[in-house]
Amino acid sequence: MFKKLSILILILLVAGCGSYNSIDAFYNAHKDDSQVTAIRVPQFMLTLLSNISPEMKSLIGNTRDLRYMQFPSTTPERTQYLNNQMNSITGNSFIEVFRKNDELKRNVISIREKRNAVKEILIYNNNTVRGSFLYFNGNFDPVKVREMAKNSEFNELPGKLVQDFNMLPPEEVNE
Repeated sequence: MFKKLSILILILLVAGCGSYNSIDAFYNAHKDDSQVTAIRVPQFMLTLLSNISPEMKSLIGNTRDLRYMQFPSTTPERTQYLNNQMNSITGNSFIEVFRKNDELKRNVISIREKRNAVKEILIYNNNTVRGSFLYFNGNFDPVKVREMAKNSEFNELPGKLVQDFNMLPPEEVNE
C-alpha cells in the first residue's frame, strides 16, 4: 500500500512540475503584469487571421491555439529572468530551429514535433527593452515551418498579427 501511494505521489509531483514550465503557466503568470499586451485568439477569429498573407493562411489553417504576448524587459535582471523562463519552457521537449543570441538579446524559434507533423511553434524575441512570444498549437507541415524559419518569415508575424488587428500602434510593435 505504501509503495503504491509513494508512486502516486511521485507521479503527481512530476506532472505538477512539468506543467509549471509551459506556455499556459507563463501566459497566466504574466498576463496581468503592468505594460503587458496579451492576446489569445479564439477559434472563430483564426479564419480572419488566415487572410493576412498566403503564408499565414497555410500556417493558420491548422491552428487550434494562437497566443501573443509582449512584455517590458527594461533591466538586465528582468531580461535574464524572462530568457531563463523561456529556456525552461522549451527545455528538452522543443527543437530549436533558429537561435540568435547577442548579449542578453534573444531571437529563438522552437518547435515540438510528433511523428511527421509539427505540433507547436514558439517564437521568442527579447531586445532588452521589450520581450515577446508568438505561440501556435496545431498540426503544421514541417517542410513549410522550416522554410518559413529559414526565410525569416516568423520574425515578421507578430508585427503583422498585431497591426492587422490594430491592437498597437506600429511604433510599439517593432520596438
